Amino acid sequence: MIHFPTDIKSIVERVHAVDANAYAKTRNFLNGAVTYLSPYIARGVISLPFIQKIIAEKYTKFASEKLIQELAWREYYQRVWQHKGNAIFTDLKQAQQQVLHHQLPTAILNAATDIEGIDAAIHHLYNTGYMHNHARMYTAMLSCNIGQAHFLQPARWMYYHLLDGDLASNMLSWQWVAGSFSSKKYYANQENINKYTNTAQSGTYLDLSYETIATQAPPSSLLNTTAFTLSTPLPSTVSPQIKNHLPTFIYNGYNIDPEWHKGEAGNRILLLEPSVYHSHPVSQKVLDFMVQLATHNIPEIQVVVAEFEELFPVSSAYKPVFKEHPLFNHYQGIKEERDWLFPQVSEYCPSFFNYWKKCESYR
Repeated sequence: MIHFPTDIKSIVERVHAVDANAYAKTRNFLNGAVTYLSPYIARGVISLPFIQKIIAEKYTKFASEKLIQELAWREYYQRVWQHKGNAIFTDLKQAQQQVLHHQLPTAILNAATDIEGIDAAIHHLYNTGYMHNHARMYTAMLSCNIGQAHFLQPARWMYYHLLDGDLASNMLSWQWVAGSFSSKKYYANQENINKYTNTAQSGTYLDLSYETIATQAPPSSLLNTTAFTLSTPLPSTVSPQIKNHLPTFIYNGYNIDPEWHKGEAGNRILLLEPSVYHSHPVSQKVLDFMVQLATHNIPEIQVVVAEFEELFPVSSAYKPVFKEHPLFNHYQGIKEERDWLFPQVSEYCPSFFNYWKKCESYR
């Protein structure tokens, strides 16, 4: 079972251990040579340019292309979020078709879909906080296109459990599968699932042609739904000790970068805002992971549960320092840019293909 260490030495070692050739050949298999870097990328512990630099030292441009392209998907979704804002939580390009309800199929919640490869992946998500990208597509497909649930609630359920939970990547990937951020819905049959999950199941409601799968009524096992409640168990914390003659660096669940202003004197706060986690809850496992990443790698960081405005009122002359991020547009102070893989391509692109064509000239 995959383990995600939280000390920076082990994280950097994992970057150096990436095999770009094996990744390109086997990344779609659940037991393939995937990088397991996504939790650290999502939490801002390591940047995409940092990974690219290490990969470029070991592999040719051709050999690393598939890996860099997959990293660019994450950056693409961030750019979409920058431009579209909260619209990523709605049907972005067109309305999702064939929607029966706006809940979560109970079979998904209970890992009881009768599709062995998908049920195992959901159990793995609960146990580890991680799900392989191909399994995420299968789970979204089953929820939205077979079970005919609207994408939003199932996507919120998955985000809640993911150590690498990134609202843009998660929401837009679900929409891509469901056909509201793509030209068509994504389907996989039992043969495809068997191939990539190393199962040998037959006779299921997915053991049919793609044409039949796309037109059949939802199976009875996916019709029951659950109106679930998600909440984040935020800890109790004390007010931070702030030395006003020093800058204050604000970290959050998307910026836990130990290299950011490293060695500079300053106040360092991991800010957990109740309003953010009320709108976008995460599990205890995810919260613990974020806190450990910060406290294990950033000296003297203070974990604070409070709203930004409580600590730094608009009327205050004191200006904290933070990194740009769409989830934290309400921050006021000194905003710094994130590290981008392709900083030259910042405009909105209607598709990843369009975005990648622009990026290729800068590789």
